[in-house]
Amino acid sequence: MRAELENWLAAGSFFPFAGYRAFYRRSGTGPALLLVHGYPFNSFDWHRIWFEATEHYEVIAPDMFGMGFSDKPVRHHYSVMEQADLHEALLRSLGLDEVLVIAHDLGVSVVQEMLARRMTDQTLPRIRAVAFLNGGLFPEVYRPRFVQRILSSPFGEVVGPLLPAPLLKAAVREVFGPDTKPSDTDMRDFVDIIEYNRGRLVNHKVGRFTKEREEFRDRWVAPLLKPLVPLRLINGPLDPNSGAHMAARYRELVPDPDVVSLDGIGHWPQLEAPAATFRAADDFLSAH
Repeated sequence: MRAELENWLAAGSFFPFAGYRAFYRRSGTGPALLLVHGYPFNSFDWHRIWFEATEHYEVIAPDMFGMGFSDKPVRHHYSVMEQADLHEALLRSLGLDEVLVIAHDLGVSVVQEMLARRMTDQTLPRIRAVAFLNGGLFPEVYRPRFVQRILSSPFGEVVGPLLPAPLLKAAVREVFGPDTKPSDTDMRDFVDIIEYNRGRLVNHKVGRFTKEREEFRDRWVAPLLKPLVPLRLINGPLDPNSGAHMAARYRELVPDPDVVSLDGIGHWPQLEAPAATFRAADDFLSAH
């Protein structure tokens, strides 16, 4: 791994959960801000907004099971429910009573589940406000790519561990905006993060969360239709998975929708336009 990734790992900590170890970074002072990363990478997704975020907030950024520097058990059933349990356990272990949240991709579904729990359980740590980045908020308009459909199918057991690095890189690059493509160094980091601790053996299993989105659609959409907390969507409209079409669905269904569209940006706003993304999130979250 590059020194920057090594330093990210060295600056973090681990906490025990369900018999495994989960990695997280914690830094900064101010209101607690939980950063919930997406698939298939990890908390390093936030490195381009980290400095600004930790100047304003106490930032907590875990790696989900099966990704990044957290444990990646091979004989394990990965689920959004368990990833939500992990985040809840981390908040409790750190003694946090309330948090602000930014969520991306898979993290969007994890936070939707966390919000759904708070519709009936008032004893959980309070979520004060949520800024969603690109993700499958409404599965009926989510557009998985061919490689995603293969990996989440029964063929994923064979294809996943053998997926060539060039194909993986191509799949990642195609969801970025045309003028904000990841560099060769970025791509090397992406591959190193996936391959860390035999991650190729479980990457396809983690990716099956797209099926859960369909199964739990109504449960996870409910907190958007009757929001318990302020919500903002910060959307990269050129994302083929969850871009402008997802923002349109959000405007259609969410009461008084708060949407910020970042022109020319694709699936990873925090990497493609970090300054604009943090500004849109901070302007919103700082008000709550």
